[in-house]
Parts: sequence; structure tokens; C-alpha cells
Amino acid sequence: METDAIEELQYQKALVRVKKIKGFYTHLVVYVVVNLMIVILNIQDLDKGESYFQWRNFTTLFFWGIGLISHALSTFLPNWIFGRNWEDKKIKEFMEKEKSEKWE
Repeated sequence: METDAIEELQYQKALVRVKKIKGFYTHLVVYVVVNLMIVILNIQDLDKGESYFQWRNFTTLFFWGIGLISHALSTFLPNWIFGRNWEDKKIKEFMEKEKSEKWE
């Protein structure tokens, strides 16, 4: 019965991880599509001889890009910092500590 609980916990953690990754890729696709549309509209609005490379044409790309980078870091970086099994080790450590405190 304990193995079923462990498997269920592992399944739930994997499900959360998959949803986070899916959310990031959805965010990435929306970012690319919307910014492509903005680039096309900005190019169409240019006066003859006007340069496209102006700050106003890149503000959305830049600031939304910062948000996208932070989303990527929050999705993929935790495993790089803490290691792959860090959460499992900490959970087991806390469970063992609580178990030993109960019986003392």
C-alpha cells in the first residue's frame, strides 16, 4: 500500500512538471506569433525611407522577452540548482524527522 502512495506522489509530481513545461511552450508559441504580427504591422506602417530599427518597434519584444526568460528559468532551472532528486530527498528527510519525533 505504501508503494501505491509513493507511485501516486511520483505521478502527481510528474503531472505538475508536464503542465509547467506545456505552459512554457504555449507561452513561447504565443510570444513568437504575436511578435511576428507586431513586426509585420510595424513594417507596413513605416514611412518611405524610415528605418525599422527604432526603440518603439522593439519594446514589446524586449519586455515580454524578459517575462518569457523568467518563465523558462522557473520551469527548467530548479533541477539544475537543486539536482534531480533534491525534492525527494528533502521529503524523505522531513518524513523521517517527523516519524522519529513522534515516537520519542
